Amino acid sequence: MAYEYAGDSALDYFPCRYGQSKLLFRGPRRKLDGAYAAVLGGTETYGKFVTDPYPALLERMLGLPVVNFGYMNAGADVFVGEPVIVDACSRARVTVIQLMGAQNMSNRFYAVHPRRNDRFLRASTLMKTIFREVDFTEFHFTRHMLSVLKAQSPEKYALVEDELKSAWVARMRHLLQKIEGKTVLLWIAGNPGEDRDGLGPEPLMIDADMVAAIRSFATDLVRVSPSEAAMRAGTDGMHFAPLDEPAAAAMPGPRIHAEVAEALAPVMKRML
Repeated sequence: MAYEYAGDSALDYFPCRYGQSKLLFRGPRRKLDGAYAAVLGGTETYGKFVTDPYPALLERMLGLPVVNFGYMNAGADVFVGEPVIVDACSRARVTVIQLMGAQNMSNRFYAVHPRRNDRFLRASTLMKTIFREVDFTEFHFTRHMLSVLKAQSPEKYALVEDELKSAWVARMRHLLQKIEGKTVLLWIAGNPGEDRDGLGPEPLMIDADMVAAIRSFATDLVRVSPSEAAMRAGTDGMHFAPLDEPAAAAMPGPRIHAEVAEALAPVMKRML
């Protein structure tokens, strides 16, 4: 059986906050003193439905506390605006930064919620001018909006995608420049054939040129392309309620988390 269900929640994520930050991360909470490593990222780093996400696996491999700063549906915006988290990463022995998709960021075309970055807030005048036929009040999530725009007009959508790519590069450079100390970019490359809504594989819109544009601002880069065996494992070993099965199927399972940790561990050990 692929899932286990226990009441309202199959897993206890021990949600916790650090300092004055309003962001709620996965625990148990780690002390931000002494020697530790940190991991910034989105849903994959948080490890929804997975007992031991890759930050927890790394902690065992490194013999060092690893603070999981994975935040559900995060884009770069949520971390750029959190000085407590940036400071904690700056004091870490090494910080891993997962490359998150470009869709969940404010840009010239639309604004997202400052913490819940997947939430669409409003379209700019420029966006409304280009897409005059679209009623943007119908959208609540960035991904849904983008999939509708692309289906309606691929040519106009290309303008939005170009803007998101440029904004992503600028925002990631800014984030990397704010974090002092050693940093490792983590690129969990999605299957090119995987396309749930016509927008492409995860992380959404990220390509080699974009990564190359920020590479010099980090100490190292680790790209992980999950093996076919890990992909085929699907939701095996994941814990979720029956109604959450579609959501779980779209997230990395334990096998993928293990491969990510195995790829990161030797790189991080050299930096400790």
